[in-house]
Amino acid sequence: MQNGRIAIPSMAPGGLDGQRSGHFGHCDVFTFVDVEDGQIKQVSVLPNQSHVQGGCMVPVNLLASHKVDALIVGGIGMRPLMGFRQVGIQVYYDAERPEIRPVVEDLINDQLPEIGDDQVCGGGGRH
Repeated sequence: MQNGRIAIPSMAPGGLDGQRSGHFGHCDVFTFVDVEDGQIKQVSVLPNQSHVQGGCMVPVNLLASHKVDALIVGGIGMRPLMGFRQVGIQVYYDAERPEIRPVVEDLINDQLPEIGDDQVCGGGGRH
């Protein structure tokens, strides 16, 4: 990914040197990384909104309203995954490393796979 905004579900306080959250819907904050010409240009943090029952689309709409192009997750349910696909946000998968910086660098270098339908979880953080 050479250009665009990447979102990473993060534990507070977030940021490039922070830790990823295991399940996107219940993260503390989203770390946004803006990439231009394959270089990290800006990093910002946005608090997650409350995730009420059946509110799987709340984070989808939140990230879409902040012009996110790509999302890196360690776990996601089918409903929000379909929602992200509908709004044009590509969802990438890495469940191995909890650090934010290396997975962002992997995505910039086209080394992260898009999540497959067989990799979704049932929600509530259980995989």
